[in-house]
Amino acid sequence: MAELLPAELPEIISLDALGTLIEVVDPVGGLVAALAQRGVTISSEEAAQGLGAEMSYYRSNSAFAGTAEALEQLRDRSTEVLTEALPQSASVIGFAAMRESLGEAVRFAPFPEVDAVLGALRAAGARLVIVSNWDISLYEVLDQIGLREKVDAVVISAEEGLAKPDPELVRRAVGRVGGGPDSTVWHVGDDPASDLELARAAGVLPVLVDRYGQYGDLDNVIVLDSLQGLLAPAR
Repeated sequence: MAELLPAELPEIISLDALGTLIEVVDPVGGLVAALAQRGVTISSEEAAQGLGAEMSYYRSNSAFAGTAEALEQLRDRSTEVLTEALPQSASVIGFAAMRESLGEAVRFAPFPEVDAVLGALRAAGARLVIVSNWDISLYEVLDQIGLREKVDAVVISAEEGLAKPDPELVRRAVGRVGGGPDSTVWHVGDDPASDLELARAAGVLPVLVDRYGQYGDLDNVIVLDSLQGLLAPAR
């Protein structure tokens, strides 16, 4: 049977980023539009194929992008992967324009309830830390969508030289907001393989956000359909 959240909020809440706080907004449509503005027409299927190759490469190598220089190298190589996966006709715009198009296509936004929930949690006294398997571009993303100011710290795997489910990430997150071994902590994320295992390894309460009903009721796991479930009236 699924578990229920405790009645009281913890001192510290660790939050995953992508899939928990943030979503990618129509990258396929964005790439089709960005290339069209530069005189190149591709289908949605071709855009999806190109972005699939690019995103696979990016995810596999983002752990190494812990510096500004490494991030630029990752973006350059990702642009090359995208270009190779698109129809040859798309390459006529050149590398710089293709990289600009990729940047315009991959856009992020907070899920609808996120701003209000984070504000309510902080108002109730919880300290909030984002803990994410991401490269250092997460800072830029959080600034662009207005979330960085809504949390107390950000811990990024590429910058730390660690990756979830290594429990050291949660320990560092707790320390960044002045917590210690006796602090009450929840970790909230959308991936059972990394987020639940991370929380269990760190000895904190795991909370799974299952926005799309992929997992159903899991035994001995708190499952929410959005972050709204973290607020007291919903518990």
